[in-house]
Amino acid sequence: MTQLASPPVPGAAVRRPARLRPLWLLAGLVALALIMVASVALGSRVVGWQDLIAGLQGHDENLNQAAVVKRIPRTLLAVLVGAALGLAGGVMQGVTRNPLADPGILGVNMGASLAVVTGIVVFGLSSARSFAWVAIGGAAVAAVFVYAVGSLGRGGATPLKLALAGTAISAALASLISAFVLPRSDLAGGVQSWRVGGVGGAGYEGIRQVLPFLVAGFVISLLSARSLNSLALGDDLAAGLGERVALARGTAALGAVLLCGAATAAAGPIWFVGLIVPHVCRLLIGLDHRWLLPSSALLGAALLTASDVVGRVVARQQEIDVGIITALVGAPFFIAIVRRQKVRDL
Repeated sequence: MTQLASPPVPGAAVRRPARLRPLWLLAGLVALALIMVASVALGSRVVGWQDLIAGLQGHDENLNQAAVVKRIPRTLLAVLVGAALGLAGGVMQGVTRNPLADPGILGVNMGASLAVVTGIVVFGLSSARSFAWVAIGGAAVAAVFVYAVGSLGRGGATPLKLALAGTAISAALASLISAFVLPRSDLAGGVQSWRVGGVGGAGYEGIRQVLPFLVAGFVISLLSARSLNSLALGDDLAAGLGERVALARGTAALGAVLLCGAATAAAGPIWFVGLIVPHVCRLLIGLDHRWLLPSSALLGAALLTASDVVGRVVARQQEIDVGIITALVGAPFFIAIVRRQKVRDL
């Protein structure tokens, strides 16, 4: 696998912010808690403290309390999906040693989306659990295919080649989705809305159905942290230290695929969360994946939930789907990373 110019090797750069890690994590938890409160309080109807507390207790005696009750599952889904995408991005960047890795950019989310749409149109799938199964399969196939295409030619799977391959394959998969949906006018509107990426239709039953897949992905990904630290040293050195490189990389990738597939099944394809979050966490936490991965999950949850709040507040009578907000934030971030990335061959 192609080495980056400055691979994330554990060492001095990891130890430098070590004393501040607990403080950053605590600050992240506090910020997430405040954002979750804002998520259930703000929207087309602003809710006061009394109605907020009553709604959190399950009362829906007036419109304000009913709004709070309706926003609670939406907030929970935003937290889970954001954490999944942030963690998946950190794992994918560690597995591929690619700073441009993101479930959306590498085509993983679009592969999951095509699988879900195919399941709806061809097989009549309708439950969140069935969506999760086919989305995970589609995400896995897309990940393998993108990596295979990006590995062709001189230099192997360089970061920019993987990003280009993922973007091109995502465009092709999007065209296939349109080809499936256009003849079905009864499904076109709902599928198109889902493809934008959002958490507006969240419900407890849907969350319950995808939760086992998310939990499995979280556990596998977090347990891969030590192996990812070894892989950051390079395959040869990791093997010399006793790491089973292929197994470690495959296990971590499995965790990321589970997270991407389940998150896409629940909320549609959402780009750039998995790109932005790990980069910010490296600046604050360092390069040690044992700290980087949990912080990525935490910041991902905060980012997606905050984006959902912004989408509701900016267009108060309607709302802007969270996938649009993250794209507006993430696209300039992606361009900046590409400009800074020193890649000699395409």
